[in-house]
Amino acid sequence: MTRLPARLADHPSVRAVRARQAAAGPRTPRVIDADWLRELCLAAGADDMGVVSLDHPDLAGERESALHALPGTRSLISLVVRMNRDNVRSPARSVANQEFHRTGEIINETARGIVRALEDAGHRALNPSATFPMEMENYPGRIWVIAHKPVAVAAGLGAMGIHRNVIHPRFGNFVLLATLLLDAEVSAYGVKLDYNPCLECKLCVAACPIGAIGKNGEFDFRGCATHNYREFMGGFTDWVETIAESADAAEYRERVTTAESASMWQSLAFKPNYKAAYCLAVCPAGEDVLEPYLQDRKDFMDTVLKPLQDKVETLYVTPGSPAGDYARRRFPHKPVKEVGNGLPVTRPRQEKKDGR
Repeated sequence: MTRLPARLADHPSVRAVRARQAAAGPRTPRVIDADWLRELCLAAGADDMGVVSLDHPDLAGERESALHALPGTRSLISLVVRMNRDNVRSPARSVANQEFHRTGEIINETARGIVRALEDAGHRALNPSATFPMEMENYPGRIWVIAHKPVAVAAGLGAMGIHRNVIHPRFGNFVLLATLLLDAEVSAYGVKLDYNPCLECKLCVAACPIGAIGKNGEFDFRGCATHNYREFMGGFTDWVETIAESADAAEYRERVTTAESASMWQSLAFKPNYKAAYCLAVCPAGEDVLEPYLQDRKDFMDTVLKPLQDKVETLYVTPGSPAGDYARRRFPHKPVKEVGNGLPVTRPRQEKKDGR
């Protein structure tokens, strides 16, 4: 036991802790029982969970960030909480956004409760946000503390679909993910799925209004970020610059519609709203999700895909971008507006299916 200065050693709190330590005897590193941990997570509100070692080869890119956030991290706990499917599918995107945000609140509450229980059991644990806030001082670089998707895949909770979302084998892509950092080893770790739940049906390709998802697996990151994240980060910066550049209120109103101003207010007052996320909405994969698609594929497309395709909405693109060309050609009934996105111009326009 560390020798302490007499004044500190005589403090009542210190005496109480040392007496408790003496009664308990020497501590040895404890391995957490995997069954106990799973029961804890499900009781706290998770719909599924998995655990993976920080030493997993697929998570080499997460190691430095994890150890920075919680020195001594040895294991990562991946949590899954389901979303209500028809909320996500609705053409009324306020309904979908409410589902995204409420599920985010639920999974963060779940994660916090698990961390408290682990702390009470004598372990150090940390629950980074499932969504926002993030480390914005690093923007436009790595703003996330831990990348939830590769952790979930390594823990056996799903595989990445062509639309870059994790597809759970039962719940499909109608899930949100969170990751807990833990300073202990666990008695058993998850194993990656030996198949991909993605059906490669390409409905996500058909649904994306700006063509960000290619049939062969290409992904236009800039196109997706410009439209879907219009009221986040770079899109918000572009809007602020529009205000600064406008000579007066009349010029601002020429450049930004009343509805756009109101929408930005809503994102500022409530939480940032996604413009699309249609790739999630139309995905039929997952054992609990798949039956309606198998039963009547035409009806599924008529009731899930077509309402999103037919919706009249503004599509945000950067000048001269492939997204703009695609949107005008594929969805002539949707107005196209050229904007900035605040992203560095050095990022490659297209990413291959493996994300590199």
